[in-house]
Amino acid sequence: MAQTPGPEHTLIQALENQRYAAVLNQDFDTLTSLCHAELVYGHTGGDRDSLDSYLNKLRTGTLRYHRIDHPEDNIVLIGDTALVYGQMNADLTVNGANKKLNNSALAVWTNDGGDWKFAAYQPTPVASSFGGTHGGQKPLRQDSNQSHDLSMTERPTS
Repeated sequence: MAQTPGPEHTLIQALENQRYAAVLNQDFDTLTSLCHAELVYGHTGGDRDSLDSYLNKLRTGTLRYHRIDHPEDNIVLIGDTALVYGQMNADLTVNGANKKLNNSALAVWTNDGGDWKFAAYQPTPVASSFGGTHGGQKPLRQDSNQSHDLSMTERPTS
């Protein structure tokens, strides 16, 4: 069931906007203030950064965002946790190479002593930007009996 947007939803949306603006503008003080000390930041390729390693990549230019679009599909509040489901589309430079991202994304915020902090991020490339579907496997499909169970189609044999 969808939650009715309220003040916390509006606040989380504003914090997401601040986070992305801080990354684009290289405002590392603001970004640091928004992040939880135990941040786990996942990347499209599967590697993960801590807060310190993520900030280091941004500060040194190893990772440089030039454009980010981040429409939110939904914000779900569960206790002191906010799950932000959406997209993250970006133009960036990684280790000197220009890249474009088209990701489905999950951002996690936690209310830590009254302050909302960015705690985790995990992107998933959408099939069209990744050159395939589900790592080369056939996509998930709904069973023909119209139940809500999903099953994998058979994998091709090599």
